[in-house]
Amino acid sequence: MMSLHGATGAVEHGGADGGASLPDHALWIDLNDPTAEEAARVEKKTGIRIPSRAALSEVESSSRLRRNRDGLSLSTPMVTFDRSDFSLKPLGFLLTADHLVTVRFHEMRAFAAVRKRVDDGDGDGTTSTRMFLLVVEELVDNLADLLEEMSGDLDSLSTRIFDFDSGARPGARKGDTTAPKRRDLALRRLLRSVGRHGKSLAKVRASLLGLARIIAFTKGECQQLLGEDELPRFDTLAGDIASIDEFETRLSETVQFLLDATLGLINIEQNNAFRVLTVVSVVGVPPTLVASMYGMNFKHMPELDWAYGYPYGLALIAISAVVPLLYFKAKGWL
Repeated sequence: MMSLHGATGAVEHGGADGGASLPDHALWIDLNDPTAEEAARVEKKTGIRIPSRAALSEVESSSRLRRNRDGLSLSTPMVTFDRSDFSLKPLGFLLTADHLVTVRFHEMRAFAAVRKRVDDGDGDGTTSTRMFLLVVEELVDNLADLLEEMSGDLDSLSTRIFDFDSGARPGARKGDTTAPKRRDLALRRLLRSVGRHGKSLAKVRASLLGLARIIAFTKGECQQLLGEDELPRFDTLAGDIASIDEFETRLSETVQFLLDATLGLINIEQNNAFRVLTVVSVVGVPPTLVASMYGMNFKHMPELDWAYGYPYGLALIAISAVVPLLYFKAKGWL
């Protein structure tokens, strides 16, 4: 899909007719998953070769940041901002003195926000570089908002982790929220949630790194195109990205801390299980010893002809099992 925008708002572009010429006052050409016909129309109008998705996805810096005869070719991975399908997709900028061409493959609210700002006269998009700055500024704002949302999610997740045992009650029944199976499921969910946040932050970090490189490269290569009011905006953007990157670093440290805490809870649960098994095995040793002793087939055993020998043996087995339990209870192991 192709949309055109001038300094004052949206521009009609003749629908999907491949033979229709693009308007001269189209300053920003936005291509969202463009067809071959749309790419050909833009190339014919601007003289700029539209890169494919594979070309925009290349990871080496020389492919992502290039100066060619017509202007700058820039690309970066960008998060989808869709929490249900949080992924990285390529985003390309083709910047010349007369045009800004953006190539993307997913919907982004930042682009809709820039279009609205230009339509409402809230943003200065009278040149290609100013339009470029509007788009990048909105992307940076969106990334900052996304990190703020993640910060709130991590606060809630932290509460769930460190209050994990606050509702525990002794003698839990089957189906109770504190039953072993429920606790195991809850810990699995916590671990998955921490992992998802870690993956999301890594993708946000990749987007921030790509934008930081684009800003620095564009500022250095477009000195002759920048006005006196545009150069400080590049410096402001660089500062904003640096501060957001620091915030993302702190969130990543929080994720690592929560991961360690969750693994600690899992380790405690495993230790509890092993402790129960250990106590059971120790409690079973004395009764086994007593039963083994009186199970020996010797001819002369004093208790063999005793009328109370059998009750005596049972009582001795019971006492030998209860005494270790009382000892462990007194020590606080149970």
